Amino acid sequence: MSKTIIISNRLPVQLQISDGGLTATPSVGGLATGMKSVHSGGESLWIGWSGLTEEDTPADLESEIDKALAKHGCAKVNLTANEIDGFYFGFSNRTIWPLFHYFLEYTEFELDFWNVYKSVNQKFADAIIEQSNEDDTIWVHDYQLMLVPQMVREKRPNTSIGFFLHIPFPSYEIFRTMPWREEVLEGLLGSDLIGFHTYDYERHFLSSVRRLLGLEVSFNDVYQDHRVIKVDSFPMGIDYKKFRDAAIAHGKNAPENRSDFQIKLDDHKASAPDTKLIISIDRLDYSKGIAKRINAFEYFLNKYPQYKEKVRLIILAVPSRSNVPQYQLLKKEIDELVGRINGELSTVNWTPIWYFYRSMPFENLIDLYTSSDIAWLTPLRDGMNLVAKEYIATRIDKTGVLILSEMAGSAYEMNEALLINPNNFEQQADTLKQAITMPKEEQMARNMFLQNRLERYNVEVWANEFMNALNQKSEGDDTFVSQKLSNSILNQISKQYAGSKKRLLFLDYDGTLTGFHKDPQKATPDAELYKLLDQLHNDKNTTLFLISGRDKQTFTKWFLDKKYNMIVEHGVWISTEGEPFRMLENVKGEWMEKIKPVLESFVDRTPGSFIEEKNYSMAWHYRNTDPDFGQKRATELNTVLTSLIGNDDISVLNGNKVMEVKSSNVNKGRASVRMLGEDDYDFVFAIGDDWTDEFMFQELPDSAVTVKVGLKKTQARYYVENTKRVRDLLHQLVDA
Repeated sequence: MSKTIIISNRLPVQLQISDGGLTATPSVGGLATGMKSVHSGGESLWIGWSGLTEEDTPADLESEIDKALAKHGCAKVNLTANEIDGFYFGFSNRTIWPLFHYFLEYTEFELDFWNVYKSVNQKFADAIIEQSNEDDTIWVHDYQLMLVPQMVREKRPNTSIGFFLHIPFPSYEIFRTMPWREEVLEGLLGSDLIGFHTYDYERHFLSSVRRLLGLEVSFNDVYQDHRVIKVDSFPMGIDYKKFRDAAIAHGKNAPENRSDFQIKLDDHKASAPDTKLIISIDRLDYSKGIAKRINAFEYFLNKYPQYKEKVRLIILAVPSRSNVPQYQLLKKEIDELVGRINGELSTVNWTPIWYFYRSMPFENLIDLYTSSDIAWLTPLRDGMNLVAKEYIATRIDKTGVLILSEMAGSAYEMNEALLINPNNFEQQADTLKQAITMPKEEQMARNMFLQNRLERYNVEVWANEFMNALNQKSEGDDTFVSQKLSNSILNQISKQYAGSKKRLLFLDYDGTLTGFHKDPQKATPDAELYKLLDQLHNDKNTTLFLISGRDKQTFTKWFLDKKYNMIVEHGVWISTEGEPFRMLENVKGEWMEKIKPVLESFVDRTPGSFIEEKNYSMAWHYRNTDPDFGQKRATELNTVLTSLIGNDDISVLNGNKVMEVKSSNVNKGRASVRMLGEDDYDFVFAIGDDWTDEFMFQELPDSAVTVKVGLKKTQARYYVENTKRVRDLLHQLVDA
């Protein structure tokens, strides 16, 4: 029976060894809560690091640990202290974390870190392969394991794999600085579905894929060889009911059942009933903007001195990565800032900032959420920020104001909050004043919309939506109208080929028999291709045509002495049995003088593009340009050419990174049908990769075997994944 396998850096179980005994308790919050609906029963397994290094694990407790984890549906990956240093504290938190949060000044590109990261990712992949079957569904989580999907894909090519990134994905200009950028992208593209919190992160990822790997991207699909990878955004929610119910229970607490922390909060509010409490809860991390927030608070008190002794900022900074130098410096900076501001502004009855550097139990978090009038969260960059959602969920009377950085992923869903730029102190000071003076009616109106949305799209819905999308992807989609040319279908075609008496073959060149090249003139035929074409051409029962948009001079140089039959420039010229090219269609070229200056102007304005002049057509190539810029220019050029051409007998063909202008009465379909009519063929075969080949697929009879190269919508009956598969296919026909 198939199962779901979840993979994350840490397991959702806390292990403790004391006095030779072992305890295993489930983690609470975050990912562990979100995955409850997925990780349930005996049909799922969670793989990750247990939190204990090999050096810290007594040998005699190894099997006991495995049994304890198995009771929670978990299996461990063993890591050494050196691996944790290089993989987690090194590459994950000193390279990826700062880079993906736009802190280039803190980013370290150390080869040793990278090598350990690769080896640990391979350990996780090996554990998955050992514990999984081909029909299992695998969901990999977060930036520590970005190479795992491809590593698993290499051993399990048909397994359904999903990946979710819980932090931002940076813009191309930031991501490109990483020395191992291609390897990271290729690792992620081993997935069938890649999820991000927001569309912005998704867009940045797709931009990097286009620019760095040169892969085709259509909407949110990435085309890689024989696969289509779906990329989508799934904003993570919270366990809304848990926080809501906790707040309701908190409100019903008898006075004697209040926590010590709540008693202190209540005493403070009683002594200063007009004072507003502002909470700020974050991990101690430079991406959270805590120091800037403290400075902005000082700026607010100086700009609006009437609020001194009327507001108090409660900062809860949860310790994080305290052995990393940047975090040690950050703690020192925050300690000094709080000390200075409190020292300068405090009065006998008032301390402006209450600062806590520690973790808080869940019940004390609820104390803070329900007692505070304002939540002020200003990360400089944040994948999501669930604290904002937790605060709103606990406001059972719908009062309270959320001030949220527009740099947080959650800002996209929480437009009713007061959104600010965390670098703009003036705006933050004014927004704090707006929050303090906001009427209750407005607070309740804003929070009603926020709560309804958060309750509807909670963390369980997030997890289920991702899994549903992954399952739909694994079941196949309806993007393609053609059928994959499987081995069984190819065997049938081979038998049909072998049993036929007169065969007609049409083979496109670029993108079909050979891959694309930055310089089209360098995409010369290789020895293997010549040998394969010779075998097809020399078969007395087979008529072979190379049919291409190439110019006749190039094909004369490459193929004329081979005496292959050739149709070039989409059907303008034909050569048979080594004869010089002759015109197949009567076309005019007067229009070229009008079009050429237009194409030249686009070459001047689009670095990397160039013009290929043929006898009766002109092509503007933009394969070497920036992908987004090239596509923008292509759209613009198409508009210009369409308006120029008008009713003339000229058309524009949009090919693979090329736009070609030619006579309308010339195309591969017209040419192939003319050749078909010259004899009585009982087997017809056509293969091509481009939009221009669609004319062949449409015009040839239904009995013809038509094949598209690549995963695109097509009129062809079948498709194959890439040029390697094309050659495999042709070799099988030769052998037949």
